[in-house]
Amino acid sequence: MQLTLKQGERIEDLGRKGYRIIQNKNAFCFGSDAVLLSSFASVKPGEKVLDIGTGTGIIPILMEAKNNCGSYVGLDIQKSSIEMAVRSVALNGLEDKIQMQCLDVKEAAEFFGAASFQVVTTNPPYMTQHHGITNPEEPKAIARHELKCSLEDILENASKVLKEHGRFYMVHRPFRLAEIMCKCVKYKLEPKRIRFVHARVDKEPTMVLIECLKGGKSRVTIEPPLILYNDGASSVYTEEVREMYGLEPEK
Repeated sequence: MQLTLKQGERIEDLGRKGYRIIQNKNAFCFGSDAVLLSSFASVKPGEKVLDIGTGTGIIPILMEAKNNCGSYVGLDIQKSSIEMAVRSVALNGLEDKIQMQCLDVKEAAEFFGAASFQVVTTNPPYMTQHHGITNPEEPKAIARHELKCSLEDILENASKVLKEHGRFYMVHRPFRLAEIMCKCVKYKLEPKRIRFVHARVDKEPTMVLIECLKGGKSRVTIEPPLILYNDGASSVYTEEVREMYGLEPEK
């Protein structure tokens, strides 16, 4: 597909099945958290997946590439992000597998119907309105701070659109883990798997990956930590992370 890029846009190779994505340096670009979440989450044949706060559509595109099954809907409140995501979906010829919808998450159950999805994923804003300095550029501010929706909004509405025993996947920051666990249980999203992400083996975790089961029983597994970089190397990914990025093994 031929397309004309807008000012500030570029095309990035995703390292999977030749897929590419449009990014804008002036807006919020995807990071390692999206790549890790797309590997942590699982999809089975015939399952429908909703990605809340999809941004430019990175998680549905990567999940389709890695799982080669399922159908996906990306939801975001920002029209500019959805417009870019639609073009990325078309760029990869995935219109029959991935749809994008500009919508407030609080309207998701009414729009899609209750219990419409087997899987929900989200890479939400990590900071509340009271955490840190809000970026003066609105797209980045909305992506990083809970300006348009809160963690509770996401969990409440994820539970509504999930089928019973549907799976919920999220990446977040460990400093909010106690709040996350309490609110997940409140909305019948029972934590089942937790994996902490560390930059290096001797560093404290910077991210946490969580899988919940709607209506599940209380039992959680803490998986081995995911280490991003090799010891003594400033920017050399571990083999596990290289595979997640679709990179060749380090020689």
